[in-house]
Amino acid sequence: MHSDPHDHVHAGAEELRTALKDHGITLPSLGVDLPGFAGVYGVSLVALGNCNAATARRLAEVLRKAAAR
Repeated sequence: MHSDPHDHVHAGAEELRTALKDHGITLPSLGVDLPGFAGVYGVSLVALGNCNAATARRLAEVLRKAAAR
């Protein structure tokens, strides 16, 4: 069976959504960047979307802790 070439971007977005959820973080606009499907960028992109300041600080905290390991 031949898979859709864009399946990897959907899977990547879902993996990121799950990993963020594991740390209590939700990016409401996280999803697949639709212009990427049109070939504008040459690759499919994951759109991280918008978040409020508290979520941005929490994400930065988690990334700092991970980098310190």
